[in-house]
Amino acid sequence: MILGWKNGILVGTTSGVTIGVTIGAIAGTEPIMIAAYAISGMISGILNKFGKIGVVIGFALGNVVLSYVANGNTVELIHFKEILIASIGLLAVPKTLHIDIEEFMGNAKLFPTIPNRSLNKSKEVAENLNNVSEAIQEMAITYKKEKESDNIEYNKDENKQIFITQLLTDLEPYKENMLYDDISNVNGKIINEIFNYLIEKQEISKEDLLKIFANCNSYIVGFDDKDISEYLETNIMQMVRTINISYKISKSNFIWHKKQEQSNKKVEKQLNSVSKAIKNIAQSIEDETKEDVKFNKQKQEIIQLLKQKDIEIEEISLNKKSRYIVDLYLTEGIENIKTQDIEKILSKVLGEKIVYNSEASIARRLNFLSDDKYVMALGKSENIKNNSKISGDSNLTIRLKDGKYLIAISDGMGSGKKAKESSQKALKLLENLLLSGFDKNSSLELINTTLINENKEIFATLDIAIIDLYAGNIEFIKSGACPTYIKNKKKVNIIKSNSLPAGIIEENDMQIYDKDIKQGDIVIMCTDGILDSNVEYKNKELWIKYLLEDIETNNTQKIADIILNEAVDNNYGIVKDDMSIIVFKFIKKEK
Repeated sequence: MILGWKNGILVGTTSGVTIGVTIGAIAGTEPIMIAAYAISGMISGILNKFGKIGVVIGFALGNVVLSYVANGNTVELIHFKEILIASIGLLAVPKTLHIDIEEFMGNAKLFPTIPNRSLNKSKEVAENLNNVSEAIQEMAITYKKEKESDNIEYNKDENKQIFITQLLTDLEPYKENMLYDDISNVNGKIINEIFNYLIEKQEISKEDLLKIFANCNSYIVGFDDKDISEYLETNIMQMVRTINISYKISKSNFIWHKKQEQSNKKVEKQLNSVSKAIKNIAQSIEDETKEDVKFNKQKQEIIQLLKQKDIEIEEISLNKKSRYIVDLYLTEGIENIKTQDIEKILSKVLGEKIVYNSEASIARRLNFLSDDKYVMALGKSENIKNNSKISGDSNLTIRLKDGKYLIAISDGMGSGKKAKESSQKALKLLENLLLSGFDKNSSLELINTTLINENKEIFATLDIAIIDLYAGNIEFIKSGACPTYIKNKKKVNIIKSNSLPAGIIEENDMQIYDKDIKQGDIVIMCTDGILDSNVEYKNKELWIKYLLEDIETNNTQKIADIILNEAVDNNYGIVKDDMSIIVFKFIKKEK
């Protein structure tokens, strides 16, 4: 709280993560506790401008919000009495207290130095935090919804040990029982025979227990004497009840223990993926910073030319991977700024056409990048299965921060609301993760494990095209998806996939294909409602191939409509399944 109060959102979040990890390592708490401290520290830092009261409210609010996300209720993760004590301590701290964060970390730089950019980058950081937050929330919900699995791997020795431990605990009050010594002997034959009997029959009776004792050459006699008989009856029934109760409890404990192991494996897999993704983001930032230094000469020239146009900037970021990406951080708003003037200056200095990218510009940050060498035209058509109100298909078309375009179709298994939820979940996670800087491999791994963690039959195909209109290539990523068709004049090529949908197997089963863009290429992506509509061909993908070869138009919307109408006609006008199709073509720009 104190660090967030004095240093704001970044230090508040970082200190929250550090405290959460430390407590987790010492006390063995759940990973969600790390998020609880991180989110609470982050909101405290955001509200620090309202003083100590704002910090206290922010910390409590973060705790309540994350508790609701994780548990589905408002039972706090961090106990309110702890927050109350900390709040009283915070209120007692004098306002004149100065905390220099370098006192904790010395002069070591944890991140590359980027001068004068902290305020300008705040909205960009918030944008990334929101995208990551939504993605993590989707993952958190899967733990809340996790149901008991019937596929528990049985381990007899482990179950026996849990049973014996529980039995010894339950026998503690009955040390005076005449059967106590025999039953509590964990290395004896009697306890082993009792456990084996319970495994087969699930419950033991008085007669069964006496028979086990007899088989182990331990006979119980004296039932002929009335007084002795009542004493024996009381002792034996006491042991029967205790054994049966202990077995039931141990069985529940065993199932819980195995489920905890499975849950930990899932959490470990997801956290490893997140760790890998964050490492990639950090490496990317470091690479961009190093790349940025190479262009100091060009940056100085750009700054001088902008000043001549009365455009004052606070900072400029310039790097090039396949294309130039330029971020300008203005000292004032963009209301009176003519982006065309900036485009001309950047194009002159960098030696190629640079254009304004409004989608990646926010507040006082203006984003520019090398102009695409191709133009893409897009057409879509879709239809819902007969007698269904909601399509199980979802699609996504966005531009990524590196200037590439993402086109994706997801087909949720089945139809209706549940299918829609699974396909939307997959695409929403994909969008949030990619926009937050996660690479595609880490993103797909997280989507796969998130769907698996639902512990129910929710699967979704993923058909993805990542298009670079500057470099002139496409990367196709398929997970259980239908073939993709590429038409150029009369020639039609098919890209097939034999991978399984996301959410079926633990290891992400995806296939990746690369292709260079050619002038006039037309790409067709569809769901299996389109593909499976024709039953005349043994190889179902052929009917679309032959249809495309006969289509004369190059209009993407008309092509999408023709294929959809033909798919419906294949079943005499009845839509057998949800149908979605996306068609896009490429035209090279004139120089």
